[in-house]
Amino acid sequence: MIIQLEPNIKADQLQQLEERLDAIRYSTTRVTTQFADYIIGVGKAEFDIRSIGTLPGIRDIHRVSDAYKLVSKKWKVEDTVIDLGDGIQLGTGHFGIMAGPCSIESEEQIEKTITHLQQEGVRIMRGGVYKPRSSPYSFRGLGIDGLKMWYKRTREAGIKIITEVMMVEQIEAMADYVDVFQVGARNSQNFNLLDALGEVDKPVLLKRGISGTINELLQAAEYIFSNGNERVMLCERGIRSYETAYRNTMDVNAIAMLKEKTHLPVIADPSHGIGLRRYVDKIALASIMAGADGVIMEVHEQPEKAFSDGQQTLSFPEAARLYRRMRQAYELREAF
Repeated sequence: MIIQLEPNIKADQLQQLEERLDAIRYSTTRVTTQFADYIIGVGKAEFDIRSIGTLPGIRDIHRVSDAYKLVSKKWKVEDTVIDLGDGIQLGTGHFGIMAGPCSIESEEQIEKTITHLQQEGVRIMRGGVYKPRSSPYSFRGLGIDGLKMWYKRTREAGIKIITEVMMVEQIEAMADYVDVFQVGARNSQNFNLLDALGEVDKPVLLKRGISGTINELLQAAEYIFSNGNERVMLCERGIRSYETAYRNTMDVNAIAMLKEKTHLPVIADPSHGIGLRRYVDKIALASIMAGADGVIMEVHEQPEKAFSDGQQTLSFPEAARLYRRMRQAYELREAF
């Protein structure tokens, strides 16, 4: 059960509500976000919902049987749209493209990527300054100094930044230079990190774990929301399976399923989803037709010279063709 409280609820009204819920043996959790105050009630007793909903100080009440309550679609009439400012929105009715290199490598690379994005009307740049790598000997990013340099250039160009945060300790240092925090697949169940991102008023893109189920992804999102941050997006980026012909198994099914289960925006990552450059365009287009609200993808001026993930990264001309096709696919989907 989700109870949305009036902003000016009085202490005695709140006490009356909690006593009523205690009487029917519902445990309660108070959740305060940047947009509203909620009481989450969990219990098994049958009761007339009107006996709670008509109490003073209550704006709305909903039965939600899902374990993930706040991110469930069962209580929210309209899907969540994430507003990044400057006219940039992500969510139902607002298709978005996030593109850039796997790793931020140099100031020259940043400048060339920004020029490419501006020419193609892409206003969100992805890139990593802290890179979780399978090998400890691989390039692991430029760190906070690289992020500050990147931020300066993107601000001058009117482009937003999405980048991965790996540890709770990095959040504070990164916060002033990031528009969207990304939680990578390896950290999708790092609950300390999810809790901490729930206390930050910055959008979060949460990627599905390498072997994570849809329910686990939604429960992970619930951690962020229940700690105070409603600005969450989910990302399908492929899961590990027995197949070895490609890097991951892109679960296009999950995109359609997530759009049915949650009000949060759903983003597709075709670069990691298949891990092979020549198929990225096909997976991106399939994801859009399945219902994705946006695509995050890897691009580089010279993919063969990229410090990381060159095999799944598109060149600027390849990416430009795909941007146009994705926008066309989205318009076609919306016309149905």
